[in-house]
Amino acid sequence: MSSRRSFRIGTRRSALAQWQAQWVAEKLRSLGADVQLVLMVTEGDRRQELLADAWTTRGIFTRELQKALLDGQIDLAVHSLKDLPTQPVEGLLLAAVPERGPVGDVLIARNHCPLGQLPSGAIIGTGSLRRQAQMLHARPDLQMAPLRGNVDTRLRKLQAGQYDAIVLAEAGLSRLGIPESAWTERLFPGVLLPAIGQGALGIEVRADDAEAVGWVQRVDHPASHAAVVAERVMLSHLQGGCLAPVAAWARVEHHELLLTGRVLDPTGQQMVEVTQTAPIAQWLPDTGPAGTDLLETAAALGRQVAEELLAQGAGPLIQAARQQ
Repeated sequence: MSSRRSFRIGTRRSALAQWQAQWVAEKLRSLGADVQLVLMVTEGDRRQELLADAWTTRGIFTRELQKALLDGQIDLAVHSLKDLPTQPVEGLLLAAVPERGPVGDVLIARNHCPLGQLPSGAIIGTGSLRRQAQMLHARPDLQMAPLRGNVDTRLRKLQAGQYDAIVLAEAGLSRLGIPESAWTERLFPGVLLPAIGQGALGIEVRADDAEAVGWVQRVDHPASHAAVVAERVMLSHLQGGCLAPVAAWARVEHHELLLTGRVLDPTGQQMVEVTQTAPIAQWLPDTGPAGTDLLETAAALGRQVAEELLAQGAGPLIQAARQQ
């Protein structure tokens, strides 16, 4: 690895995306790299009518960044991992996952009314089938309404009275500096399990750029990397990226990797949930990038949880979501 390297980081123009890219840029600068941001517009930014769950299915927030990476216009792409499809792109490598932020979801209600006290028929804004199904599982008497736009836009729509409450990711609220005093209630883990990769960033590089891989792996966080691999392999094995209400939460506890997977039907009436563990102490380094053994163990755990979910009836629930 040379002593100095210049990197062009591709990122979307949203405030949150730029915060994330700037965070990675500062990490690399602290290691001695020169970094500049390249701002780009993606299909997801142009097409506000699409359901949030279509983001991961179609890569509408990631494809333009990946094309620019393959074309040599940028050297790194920083993604919100919940937006990145599980199907790899030939020639690209997910080289690092920095330490994961908060993974949960937050309810913000106009009158600071917690979920259990919202009146029957209250309108909840969310563009995610995962959130809709889990909210309806907890409160089938509520109404779900579509919600798109960046965080500021969503908060303005709430204050304008279009919704009684909205659901947002805690990581995004924290990164944008929206204080906890503005939140009503954390819904994790009691009501909502997160989207696959929620709260985590992924740094993608060209697979043949060994120098970039070496630099980027210096900001890898092995426990976070293993967790998101388990979640992403679970989703891929379920073939659940197609607008299905699938949630997962992987975490490291007591030298074990735990993965909880949850699949619902779109109405929230039916739900299956599985938790499995895998020992990882012998492969979890204190520093440095996640090794092959660790990531293979995480992937095996993801497949195991997916198989058990399918055995418990997840397949028909996913199919119901696709038909809807």
